[in-house]
Amino acid sequence: MPRMPRFRRASWARSRLKTVEEFNNVLLKSSPDGAVVVLKDVARVELGADNLSTTARLNGQPGAGIGLVLSDGANAMAVGDAVNARIAQLQPYFPYGLVPFVSSDSTPFVRASTKAVLVTLVEAMILVVLVMFVFLQNLRATLIPAITVPVVLLGTFGVMATAGYSINALTMFAMILSIGLLVDDAIVVVENVERVMSQEGLSPKEATRKSMSEITPALVGIGLTLSAVFIPMAFFGGSTGVIYRQFSITIVSAMALSVFVALTLTPALCATFLKPVKKGHHTAHEGTQRKGLLRLSDRFFGGFNHHFDRSADRYQGLVGKLMRRSKRMVVVFLLLCAVVAVMFARLPTSFLPNEDQGFVRVQISLPSGASDARLQVVMAEVQKYFGQQPDVISFYSITGLGGDQSSARGFVRLTDWGERHRPEQSADAIARKATQELKVIRDARIFVSLPPAVRGLGSDAGFNFQLKDLNGLGHQALIDAKDKLLALAQDRPEITSMRSNNLDDRAQLSVIIDDRKAAALGLSAADVNNVLSSALGGAYIDDFLNNGRVKRVYIQGDAPYRMLPKDIGPWTVRNKQGEMVPFSAFSQTKWTFGSPQLQRYNGSPSYEFVGSAAPGVSTGVAMDAIEVIMKEMPTGIGYEWTGASYQERLSGAQAPMLYAISILFVFLCLAALYESWSIPLAVILAVPLGILGALVFTGTRGLSNDVYFQVGLLTTVGLASKNAILIVEFATQLQAAGRNVFDATLESVRMRLRPILMTSLAFGFGVLPLAIASGAGAGGRQAIGTAVLGGIIFSTALGIFFVPVFFLLIRGFFSRRSAEKAATPPETAA
Repeated sequence: MPRMPRFRRASWARSRLKTVEEFNNVLLKSSPDGAVVVLKDVARVELGADNLSTTARLNGQPGAGIGLVLSDGANAMAVGDAVNARIAQLQPYFPYGLVPFVSSDSTPFVRASTKAVLVTLVEAMILVVLVMFVFLQNLRATLIPAITVPVVLLGTFGVMATAGYSINALTMFAMILSIGLLVDDAIVVVENVERVMSQEGLSPKEATRKSMSEITPALVGIGLTLSAVFIPMAFFGGSTGVIYRQFSITIVSAMALSVFVALTLTPALCATFLKPVKKGHHTAHEGTQRKGLLRLSDRFFGGFNHHFDRSADRYQGLVGKLMRRSKRMVVVFLLLCAVVAVMFARLPTSFLPNEDQGFVRVQISLPSGASDARLQVVMAEVQKYFGQQPDVISFYSITGLGGDQSSARGFVRLTDWGERHRPEQSADAIARKATQELKVIRDARIFVSLPPAVRGLGSDAGFNFQLKDLNGLGHQALIDAKDKLLALAQDRPEITSMRSNNLDDRAQLSVIIDDRKAAALGLSAADVNNVLSSALGGAYIDDFLNNGRVKRVYIQGDAPYRMLPKDIGPWTVRNKQGEMVPFSAFSQTKWTFGSPQLQRYNGSPSYEFVGSAAPGVSTGVAMDAIEVIMKEMPTGIGYEWTGASYQERLSGAQAPMLYAISILFVFLCLAALYESWSIPLAVILAVPLGILGALVFTGTRGLSNDVYFQVGLLTTVGLASKNAILIVEFATQLQAAGRNVFDATLESVRMRLRPILMTSLAFGFGVLPLAIASGAGAGGRQAIGTAVLGGIIFSTALGIFFVPVFFLLIRGFFSRRSAEKAATPPETAA
């Protein structure tokens, strides 16, 4: 009977090699006499980097870079916080001397720009409250609109959360615009209640009841108008549509809630908070002598009311004169419309304004075929340059991307925006200066540029396009077109720099295999290719263990034996008989010239181009210059805009349709509300006046027609319509009460001057911090703030004179048509 084992033991044998010494002693060949050949006899074994073609350095020190890309719908702030927390958690386990450093990060820009917008939001709120206090002249009346603002904003945040949006720069821009818009409704309610109390001596409750019966149609009309302006934006596609949609949903929700609060909460607060006003007085305490600072305020407000009433009387008289000269006013209006058309056509275009995101990018290109050693010399000079710049924190470089040893990329991180106040310290100025000063490095082409305004739309700020061979003219024809394009672009003043991101053609060594000789020598094509690729390019063999981690084993010919074309001949291949056959026996080498990279775009061979507009020139103007140059290209060579440039052309094509649809929506909403064609027409005619202001302010500041300008222009359409509604609504009510058109219009402008100026000034001061913004995200804030500020100033300053004339002419025309129809006897049947 077999004996049963009483113990169980594990067996162990060497599996994977672990050390360099173990690899050196790998047995390759042995003979009967005991002679052996080990790996160290024929090879050099060392521990090295997994990839020697790509290297990364931070401030001249070797490093390893990790790039993180946000997934769709991810929040940059949350991802940044999670990554930083994970790095802090892993840092105790890093090898000695390894220190983590963030060389390029978008979240500081997002944080700084969001913080700046929040500060702007607070500034706008303070300015709006001050304007309201000057006009309303008591804290109780001022407190009512101030209470409605947080209520509406809180509701708007709820709508945004339901729609899946986060608090970002775009939604905060919309919030700032909303503040000026939503207080308008509350101001109109409060001002009209006080006017009724002053003129008729009613109690706050009765005055509120009568006031709401007068202004409810105007409030609904204003809400519908402003919503109708922004609703079409939500249905546009592409990257522009994403930007539009956030503005649209935020502003429309705020306006809807604002009207709801103005019809419910604001009247209740008026009836509760306001004190009775004696008939003929502006405020409850007018006519009484108060002491101290209150007396000074009474004197100030008394003087303000006196001068305002005198100005209102003069304004009413001037409007009466203009209404009697309505034909001349129509001629002036047509001239203004012509000016608007000319200015709109001449305003330079762009997609989004360039932003100072706290870092710039560097593209370094050496002549085709340059070695890594030659590149590293240039990188040392670039590193030295940026190391001497006071506004630079770090310079992170990557060489050998895609196996190209003649080019590199760099990321220059700048100091905080609070430390860079002067214009020459902006990221754009630093990039332009570095590009010019680095031209002294003759061995390389170096371009320093801003990152794109929207991540994923191009590699750099500026313009992007593809030069394409549409007719199959061949590689050489495409190269000739590329060289001609670069030469012509250098002569264009609108373009400061332009480069091709493709790798240039270079010399190549072609190894020509004689298949017949190889077959006669017993060699297979697979064996020949394996030896050639392993010897020159390297090959992955297996894995090994090092410090508890699995590493890769590569084999490659040693550098001294693969440097020259003649070094290929001595390499040998084992044939079927086990003999070693040298390459010189069945192959020869020949120098050729070709492209290391073949790129196609939409099915056609292409070259990618990136360029920057000259200082003070918009990307739209630079793109127009490229289109002029392309007309000189040979037949069959075309181009196609890509990235942000494609979106810019797309948004420019969509903008006229967007304006037309928005204005049509406003017209139809007002026509349905008032059941009239004359009232909406009088309102819509005020729109060009606001557009003129937006164009004048934007052009004067050297800004361009971009997406933010388009949003500001649509806001201007709503604001111009709002002011016109306030005049037209009351004129219509007075006409319905029995007044003729002229007298009703003249009385309406006198009654509504105060709320129009109050709401316009409140909105203007509310967006003023946007127009004069600085720091992170200032480009977008200035673009939208300047357009809206110019629009509200011109629509108010011109609208209060032109709208009465429009209403008089249009209402009179329709009244005469109605009277003629009524006077014409009906035809009798034969």
